[in-house]
Amino acid sequence: MTLIFIIYLLILIVAVQNLVLEIKRDLMMMQQNSYRPERYRRWLKNSGDTTGWARLTAMCVFFLSLVSFTDARWAMGFILAFCGGNVYYLLTRKYKKPLVWTARAKRIYMVAAFLSVIVMASSVLVFGNDAYSRIFIASITTLGLYCGSHIIVLAAVWILVPVEKRINRNYYNEAKNILQSMPDLKIVGITGSYGKTSTKHYLHRILSECYQTAMTPGSFNTTLGVIRTIREHLKPYDKVFIVEMGAKQPGDIKEICELVHPSIGIITAVGEQHLESFGSIENVQKTKFELADSLPADGLAVINNDFEKIADRKVNNTPCVRYAVSATGDASWTAENVEYSERGTSFIAKGEGLEIPLATKLVGECNISNLLACVAVAVHLGVPVDKIRYAVSRIEQVEHRLNLKRTPAGITIIDDAFNSNPMGSAMALDVISRMTGGKRIVITPGMIELGERTEELNRRFGEKMASCADIAIVVGKYNREAIVAGLKDGGMPDGSVMLADTFAHAQQLLQGIVSFGDTVLYENDLPDTFK
Repeated sequence: MTLIFIIYLLILIVAVQNLVLEIKRDLMMMQQNSYRPERYRRWLKNSGDTTGWARLTAMCVFFLSLVSFTDARWAMGFILAFCGGNVYYLLTRKYKKPLVWTARAKRIYMVAAFLSVIVMASSVLVFGNDAYSRIFIASITTLGLYCGSHIIVLAAVWILVPVEKRINRNYYNEAKNILQSMPDLKIVGITGSYGKTSTKHYLHRILSECYQTAMTPGSFNTTLGVIRTIREHLKPYDKVFIVEMGAKQPGDIKEICELVHPSIGIITAVGEQHLESFGSIENVQKTKFELADSLPADGLAVINNDFEKIADRKVNNTPCVRYAVSATGDASWTAENVEYSERGTSFIAKGEGLEIPLATKLVGECNISNLLACVAVAVHLGVPVDKIRYAVSRIEQVEHRLNLKRTPAGITIIDDAFNSNPMGSAMALDVISRMTGGKRIVITPGMIELGERTEELNRRFGEKMASCADIAIVVGKYNREAIVAGLKDGGMPDGSVMLADTFAHAQQLLQGIVSFGDTVLYENDLPDTFK
């Protein structure tokens, strides 16, 4: 075995490692797009990932290696230079939401690897004449597979469709049998364009004062997430099961309801969120009200009248309780005497002939609204008022959702980084506008998934920010032009607008301007599928 052969072999190993890491990254993006090929293809189109610098460089090296006048040693050198550099880049790159090695992810990865091996082996058998040429052909083929790794992952997902359907059907039936074995279980469904996760946590804390209560963890708000919760977390002695229900398209909420059959449903919001997948606000309304439409005649719908597309939708199939903080005209539950401070919020919840004084660590009108919905359900389920008051006072802020904390350096942090939407961002800005002890600084990349209105709504966001904050740090390029234009329309001086390419860069800028008594709002943190 000669030295050149060993070098060729090492280059092939580096090329294979480059492909392995890239397929893993592609799979991560497929996972973040809910394993839905149509959403993944839309991401590919919008992100430009197929024509990024790495992909274009790889294509140049690939075709350069194929031309007849290229010496194999030069070609292998080009392959080593690119693959070695890209391996280092992929190994050191940090992701906000790394790949979770679920059983499904492992299946897709194994099929993608198998397809890659088949293509590589076929190329070697057809074009390879000796040991050197076989390694050379394998290296070039591996680089070519890197260039088309998206296609490999899509093919793996397509091949596994029948398998996934059968596996999911078995899981579905198992979860259904578990629920049927618990006929006395009270199931509460929660959906909405935003606010559903916070409401779920608050309701769980309150109901736990009287009932053994389970809830879907994290953002397990899809049908498969609910199924997994039932199979792995629901206990035979649980009395209440709180189910968060998310949706990306019409029919998603109905599908979850057909599995769990909720008797109580909370609709927190109908707003301009995920318009790219829904197409219109009317489709959002129709989808969220699939929860109310699924409730039995002796159930209870608890819906938020502060949203026009909720207030104008009648509910006739089940008793309906409406709550509101602003549009209180037809509401059964309202909040009065609202007072904010750095310690939290106090208000009086009025409804069902009751006036309940409440104090909470939470801030923001959205959280008062979420608490009202929880109080309405708790009263309906017979939780005593004193236990409701105690639970509300002990509720902890949900991480990254208008979370208020103070650093040892005397800086107030408002963490609203989980996601952002027109209503939620406006409420977060209202909160920071009340902080008058020092400079008010907003760090944000803006809002996403708003369809054709993305630019318009981000411009409005910037305009409102100018009236609520003293300094704005705009992160990334996705919404930069719209937000900066809005800030300028709102009258914020150019010297108060700072631009950062990443959140790490934004942190560096922040360190140079923040001081004791200042307040910093982190509004949204774009996932890896956006730049």
